[in-house]
Amino acid sequence: MKRRIGILTSGGDCPGLNAAIRGVARAAYEMFDAEIIGIRNGYGGLIEGDYQEMRKKQFSGILTLGGTILGTSRTPFRNMRVIEENGVDKVAAMKKTYKDLELDCLVTLGGNGTHKTANLLSEEGLNVIGLPKTIDNDIYGTDFTFGFHTAVDIATEVIDRIHTTATSHGRCMVIEIMGNKAGWLTLYSGVAGGADVILLPEIPYDINRVAETVEARANSKKPFSILAVAEGAMSVEESKMKKKEREAYRASLPYDCISKRIAAQLQELVGVEARSVVPGHIQRGGSPSAYDRVLSTQFGVHAAQLIRDEHYGVTVALKGNKIVHNDLKDIAGVPKPVPMDDPVVVTARNMGINMGD
Repeated sequence: MKRRIGILTSGGDCPGLNAAIRGVARAAYEMFDAEIIGIRNGYGGLIEGDYQEMRKKQFSGILTLGGTILGTSRTPFRNMRVIEENGVDKVAAMKKTYKDLELDCLVTLGGNGTHKTANLLSEEGLNVIGLPKTIDNDIYGTDFTFGFHTAVDIATEVIDRIHTTATSHGRCMVIEIMGNKAGWLTLYSGVAGGADVILLPEIPYDINRVAETVEARANSKKPFSILAVAEGAMSVEESKMKKKEREAYRASLPYDCISKRIAAQLQELVGVEARSVVPGHIQRGGSPSAYDRVLSTQFGVHAAQLIRDEHYGVTVALKGNKIVHNDLKDIAGVPKPVPMDDPVVVTARNMGINMGD
């Protein structure tokens, strides 16, 4: 049994991509006669026919390596069926590359947008298997995505380090954590880092409620405060606006990010010295944690098993302690926000952490 496997990584990078690629390749080589084609720079490479035939040695020594050896790019799903000025039909081009390479299947490593395009290609008749990666942990149908736990470790370390300087100077520190639509990363790192306030996109905040906590701490023997704020957090007033209205409102403000805005508001409302900290892409970089190395490897091996069994149109997932798979059509485009009854949310509230509401 011989299989020609195309692999691509799409969307934002994260720790664990190379470990997952390695898991697919090594398991495939072990279980059947495999040829692996690396598609460069995500779906863009599939559209343009940019690829390389991989050799076994290229999968050696990459378990601990951050980023992706295949390169990545963002090709928005909403534009996939749009014919651009260059006249390229992107879906037709991807199907042609797949056929020209004589692939038996395509393995796509990515987040929500990647999975929507993977489902599109599956519906177009290609054999596709997805692997869920994102530091946001917002892919439906899996308990965790690879990359998430490493990002939690990094964000927690940022909060830990800010804690010491906040304590020394008696400052209010507003730390902006990645997560535009889902607050999983902010929630976990905020709890792990001992934040006093955690603001998520799922829970519109009242700045006056936040100010109450900061003021109470300023009047106590602990005159510093730590706020973990998701980049997509929004006020109660903003939550009532339509998306375009909210974007226009934010563009009118003199702040280029939510953390600077909240820091300025708290400084005005409470009179504390407030600072904004934006770790940004640091949260995506570096070597994957031990947890993510194991999870990425498990996901990759499961993908190879699915290829062996010719089981396509699915994406790999973690459910409890088991590696399983879901149909792409059931998870593509389905949001996974933090639910209000999530055990970590309940834990945070029971610890007295202010969630902004």
